[in-house]
Amino acid sequence: MDNNQFDEIRSYSNEEAQIVYKKLAQEPNFLKVLQFVMPGKVETLLPKLQSINSIDQFQRDVIYPFLLQLEQGTTQGISGSGIENIQHAGPCIYISNHRDIVLDSTFLCKVLIEHNLSSVEIAIGNNLLIYPWIEHFVRANKSFIVKRGGSPREMLTNSMRLSAYINHTLHDKKSSIWIAQREGRCKDSNDRTQESLLKMLSMSGKGSFLENIIQLNICPLSISYEYDPCDYLKAKEFQQKRDNPGYKKTQQDDLLSMQTGILGKKGHIMFRFTPSINEELTEIACTTTNKNEQIELTAQTIDKHIHANYEIYSGNKVAYDLLLGTSRFAKEYTTQEKMIFESYIQGQLDKIQLEHKDEAFLRHKLLEMYANPLINHLK
Repeated sequence: MDNNQFDEIRSYSNEEAQIVYKKLAQEPNFLKVLQFVMPGKVETLLPKLQSINSIDQFQRDVIYPFLLQLEQGTTQGISGSGIENIQHAGPCIYISNHRDIVLDSTFLCKVLIEHNLSSVEIAIGNNLLIYPWIEHFVRANKSFIVKRGGSPREMLTNSMRLSAYINHTLHDKKSSIWIAQREGRCKDSNDRTQESLLKMLSMSGKGSFLENIIQLNICPLSISYEYDPCDYLKAKEFQQKRDNPGYKKTQQDDLLSMQTGILGKKGHIMFRFTPSINEELTEIACTTTNKNEQIELTAQTIDKHIHANYEIYSGNKVAYDLLLGTSRFAKEYTTQEKMIFESYIQGQLDKIQLEHKDEAFLRHKLLEMYANPLINHLK
């Protein structure tokens, strides 16, 4: 596939990004967002935007200081575990669970940079590119576009192009990639790798399914938030879809989720890295030659590592006992920790505004979000 065919989806070059930074300094809506998330810092940032020469410099001088401020103001600390598993892995695909629209991949890059590793190219759905300046901003920050929707023929074309671009990024640009294990965030935290993702990833290779997947050097990544600021929005959406099967989120809903996820309190955050699963994929190839079975076993392998490597917080244990009506973990959290978590859940419930609010249903959904990581971890 000709590299020009990537122009609609690829991340920008340094030269293109320089132009974008200068234009962003003149974009009123971008400046409003900056003022909102970094009050009092806009005046000092504008000269930097005019003089930045590369994407790495942009991430180091603009994005990284913002993430430090965000970490201090909205978290109890961001940690990375298992870094030694990927330090010498070479270009790879980090396939992870997906909690936050913006911060999963952004905080990942922060962790990598702090361990003297290169940041990654980030897959982002075109449904989130609500305004033209957002698309230019993310593409000038190492993001590439995943085109969603369209006719079956358009979807096939887009998948083939995306697969080819991912191969090009890994093998020609020598850059690692972050991509979620499924389309969109997993609202109930019952994380499962979509087999359609694996089929797309293998499309552009010239060998068998597993030969193509092995060339991508997949390293599963587990992302664990102690608290998800968007949990009440996700619970609300569950009831809206239950009551109206045709319910569709609006662009304003996505904007609210972005804002809430960025600025809300998140507690502790853990990124836990797994080594490349290529040896396990080779074993699968020896186990079965059936392609469908190979796809299923590959998805299960990724899930196994993501589930095993969750960071389990006291809230997960409290939610498990409350959801299932047990006292299995009662000795592993204090009475105070239980009270704090129950108070948190009630506070999130109180934020939900619906005409026919089903509080029992909403509470059940919130508990599921925090219990499911532990349920899968135990398996």
